[in-house]
Amino acid sequence: MPKLYSYFRSSAAYRVRIALALKGLPYETVPVHLLRDGGEQHGAAYRAANPQALVPALQTEDGGPLLTQSLAIIEYLDEAHGGPPLLPAAPLARARVRALAQAVACDLHPLNNLRVLRYLKRDLGVSDEQKNAWYAHWVALGLGAVEQMLAGSPDTGRFCHGEAPGLADCCLVPQIYNAQRFGCPLDAYPTIGRIVAACNALPAFQQAAPERQPDAA
Repeated sequence: MPKLYSYFRSSAAYRVRIALALKGLPYETVPVHLLRDGGEQHGAAYRAANPQALVPALQTEDGGPLLTQSLAIIEYLDEAHGGPPLLPAAPLARARVRALAQAVACDLHPLNNLRVLRYLKRDLGVSDEQKNAWYAHWVALGLGAVEQMLAGSPDTGRFCHGEAPGLADCCLVPQIYNAQRFGCPLDAYPTIGRIVAACNALPAFQQAAPERQPDAA
């Protein structure tokens, strides 16, 4: 059985959990607590396997190399396993879905992830108020762009692309979960809100939710 190195509140790990659930693939969770003892991801054994010291990482069931980076893992799952496709077949449609996914995973999320917020607080000495303002600024900028991308396209359906969830939805839902945790206003993004509600009504998204994970505090 594949092993997913995960932390229940990690947005990137959350994406992969959604993809695994959508594909109907069983897996074993290996918790990596990002806060305990300075962060278990910095332990020598984990860092040796994953030099970036990040989650998620996926150990495939055939004992192959440890896979890292959430988008790469999700595309691997899509290519290596059956079940509902997470990317459309047409090249232009695939490019659109990847652009939506990367707008969240590559542009928005990295500015607000744990290690950046820790650096702001511990190394640069910003206040909690300044840190939260930083977080809210990038959420508003990033989600504002994604809202326009979704609302302005005829390819947007019940989900980010058409009538079935895929890669972009795997990225969007965890980002909204985090924005809500930090109290970011979301009323300006009605298309995103509608899509996230449709996703969260599905068992796969419910199964992947942070509070449902074995390491949830």
